[in-house]
Amino acid sequence: MNDDLLLTPFHLPCGQMLRNRLCKAAMTEGVADELNRATPRHATLYRRWAEGGAGLLITGNVQVDRRYLERAGNIVIEGEQTAPQRRSLEKMATAGKTGDTRIWVQLSHAGRQTPKLIANEPVGPSAVPLQLPGGRFGCPRALTADEIREVIARFAHAATVCHQTGFDGVQVHSAHGYLLSEFLSPKVNLREDEWGGPLENRARLLLECVRAVRSATSPEFAVGVKLNSADFQQGGFAFEDCLRVIEMLNQEGLDLLEVSGGTYEQPRLLQIDGLEPVFEEKVRESTRAREAYFFKYAVEARKVARMPLMVTGGFRSRSGMNEALSSGDVDVIGLGRPLCLDANFPQKILGGEIESAPDYERDLRLGPGIFGPNSSVGLLKVANGFAKIGWYYEQIYRLADGLATDPELGVWRALMAYERTEKAKAAALITT
Repeated sequence: MNDDLLLTPFHLPCGQMLRNRLCKAAMTEGVADELNRATPRHATLYRRWAEGGAGLLITGNVQVDRRYLERAGNIVIEGEQTAPQRRSLEKMATAGKTGDTRIWVQLSHAGRQTPKLIANEPVGPSAVPLQLPGGRFGCPRALTADEIREVIARFAHAATVCHQTGFDGVQVHSAHGYLLSEFLSPKVNLREDEWGGPLENRARLLLECVRAVRSATSPEFAVGVKLNSADFQQGGFAFEDCLRVIEMLNQEGLDLLEVSGGTYEQPRLLQIDGLEPVFEEKVRESTRAREAYFFKYAVEARKVARMPLMVTGGFRSRSGMNEALSSGDVDVIGLGRPLCLDANFPQKILGGEIESAPDYERDLRLGPGIFGPNSSVGLLKVANGFAKIGWYYEQIYRLADGLATDPELGVWRALMAYERTEKAKAAALITT
C-alpha cells in the first residue's frame, strides 16, 4: 500500500485538479444573517478550513428557496442578487480558495424537513409527515407540477450565481431526506404523475436539476451529487434503487458522486438510531476500511459508477483512509466531524503529525445514553440526537468567530445553547 495516496492530486472530469484526496464534506454552518446572506463569519470559517489542508471544501446546505430552510442560519441564493449579497459570496469563495483549495457550494431544498420555526406547512412530493415526536415539523403539502418545475429553475439559478461569484462548483444535495431525496423515496413520494411511481419517475427531479445546473454553468465548473446509499427504512429508498440511479447519473457527466445515507427519521450518518428499527440493506461486508460507515456501499457502487466517488462518514485514521483509496473503490475521502474540532486535522493527517482523530464522542459519552436509561425511546431519544448535533454546531460557531474550539463543552450546555440559538435566529429572520 502506498502511504502517500492521500497526498496524490486528483483530476476531475471537468479539468479541475484537487491537490490531495481529502474533502471537507458539507456541514450546515448556521451563520447567515437575518436575510440569509453570507457573512464575515463564513469567510473566517472557510479560510480556516482551507488553511487546514483539505484539497476540496463543500459548503453546507445553501438553500434555493427562502421559504423552506433546513434552519434559520442557512445561506439562500434566489432571485436577483444585490451587490452586497454578491460581494459576501465572493469573499466566502475567495477565503475558501486559500492555498489553492477548491470550494464548491452544496445546493439544497429542505422539503418536508423544514422546521416549524421556519414554515408551519413545508412542502414535499406528497403530504407525508415526518414520523418524529416533539412537534418540530409540520405536515407537508404536495408540490404542484408547476412548483416542481420552479424548483429545477431555482437550482439552475443558484448554480449560475455560484459560478459568477467565484466558486469552483456545486454539489446537488439528493440525500439525507431533503426534497430531492424525498422524491426518490417510495415511502414519501406517493405521486401518480410523471414525478412519482416507478424509479425512473422518482429520479426525474434529481436528473432534471443536474441537467439544468450543467446547462446554466460552464464545462469547467464542477457538478457533483450527494446521494443516499439507502434511507435504511422499511419501504424507503433501497440500495438497489441507489445503484439504478447511479446508472442514470452516468449519462450526466458528473465530476464527483458522494455516497452517504439516512434521513432525519433514520440518521445513520451520525450513528444515531431512529425511532424505528434500522432496515439493514443486504450488502456484502468489505474487508477494507471498516471504520467508514458507507464504504461497503461504495464498493458495490464502484461496479456501476463511471464518475469519481467520494465517501463521507466514519473516517478517522490515516491508515483507514489510505486503505480505502488503495482499493480503488473511492477516489476522495470526505471528512466532517473531525474538522468541527480541529480545522487543521487534514494538514496533520497529511503531514504525519497524527495517525487518527481523537474520539471526542467516547470521551464525552455523547450518544444514545447521555440522557439516562429511558433515552432509547421517544422524545428523549430524539433529544440525544439534537444534543449531539448541537455540540458540533457550537464548535463550528467558535471556528467562525476565530476562536479555539472547546472539546470540554458539556452536552447539556450545548443542547440548551443550540435550542436558544435556533429560536433566536428564526425569530430574527426578516421576511420580504
